[in-house]
Amino acid sequence: MKTEYASAVAAVKAMESTLMTQNDIEQLINTSTKSERQAFIDSRNGDVKNISDVWEMLMTFASDSKELKILLYRNDFHNLKAVLKAMISNRDPEIYYVSPSNVTLEELKKAFRDKEADILPEHMRETARSAYELLTRTLDGQLSDSLIDCAALEAMQKSAADCGSEFMKRYAALISACADIKTAYRCSKMGKSRQFLESAVCGSSELDKEALIRSALSGVEALYDYLKKSGYEEAAELLKENPAGFEKWCDDVIMELAADARMQAFGVEPLAAYYIAKEAELKNIRIINVCKESGTAREIITERMRKLYV
Repeated sequence: MKTEYASAVAAVKAMESTLMTQNDIEQLINTSTKSERQAFIDSRNGDVKNISDVWEMLMTFASDSKELKILLYRNDFHNLKAVLKAMISNRDPEIYYVSPSNVTLEELKKAFRDKEADILPEHMRETARSAYELLTRTLDGQLSDSLIDCAALEAMQKSAADCGSEFMKRYAALISACADIKTAYRCSKMGKSRQFLESAVCGSSELDKEALIRSALSGVEALYDYLKKSGYEEAAELLKENPAGFEKWCDDVIMELAADARMQAFGVEPLAAYYIAKEAELKNIRIINVCKESGTAREIITERMRKLYV
């Protein structure tokens, strides 16, 4: 399998030259107008305009890779939420649909419209059934969202373990830990019940589910203490002093993982790393555009920039 992806890795290595550097980001921050920013972005991106273009390129080399598909699980489950809510409220789900994804909009619509969850990937079927039953019975969108979000993390971790990739297992564990910390923090602030936390917190090899829930129920200070004892001291400090900085920290932790995977010569890891790097780059561009339009100070924009791996 690793030999099979040799040409893909070579292609990705060549594509890395189009990724933005720290100097590029600084130039982009220094631009004066939206058109100037777009011209600069176009000059660097070449044929790759968005994350769907990146995914399409990767799939030309590794369309059978189960490991890479895990990168899109969060999009798939987001779209599951979007289609379910749109169906309940009689709206068009297309405006909420995000790409790229492993599951098409039509497949999701059919699964709910015809009550045929079996047409979905196996790791989504039971979640689709449970979320549909929960939302139609209670009309509690928040509870339904929590169920689906938690199921997405569980599916990522299970699929990563099944495929045997250490990189993907670590990726899924870190994504889950960051999401669980964020959930526990918000629930602690809002005084959510144990029942809600048990449905919303996934658990991972990084953080024990029961211990995290118990600390959140005891208040934010207890949560900070638990995170510090669990090796997440920086995350705890950021949540305490600068919650927006925690979001950046989560992205940077994943980028550090991708930077290590980038150095491998074979396998899907460099392909996944390139996708993650492009996601970070596009997020930086979005942040810059929003901040520039709102007149945010240059220093603050710089502070919000995600790590790059080039």
